[in-house]
Amino acid sequence: MENVVARNKKAAHDYFILDRYECGIVLTGTEIKSVRGGKVSLQDAYCRVKNNELFVINMHIAKYEQGNIFNHVEKRDRKLLVHKSEIRKIAGRVQKEGLTLIPLTLYFVGGLAKLEIALCRGKKLYDKREDLRKAAVRQEIEKANKFKGRR
Repeated sequence: MENVVARNKKAAHDYFILDRYECGIVLTGTEIKSVRGGKVSLQDAYCRVKNNELFVINMHIAKYEQGNIFNHVEKRDRKLLVHKSEIRKIAGRVQKEGLTLIPLTLYFVGGLAKLEIALCRGKKLYDKREDLRKAAVRQEIEKANKFKGRR
């Protein structure tokens, strides 16, 4: 990935990430200018299949400062560009397995905005605690190895 604009940092903390997909995103002129300026938030965003099309919902793109009365709506539903076969596969897994579609990263590839989405399963509180415990143990091991190297 090149030129990352926004990341959903809480996604890895709140969900088990199962599959990742890269898709294009349909944006208006003022939206793409705000995205290039880095004024995007994926915090509360999620994806949904409607009428065999994939949409990202609740993604916040700030208004373009030099925009006029034709500026965009900040939290509108934005269409994602994915092949029909992939949409059918994703929709089937969401229905059968009760998974959630979460946007992970917004970035540019060759001047085009791309959104990385993931099929996720929600973590329970004890899963989150276990991850925090593992991270603390990993930090202690790294600290001890650093200390040994100083002698």
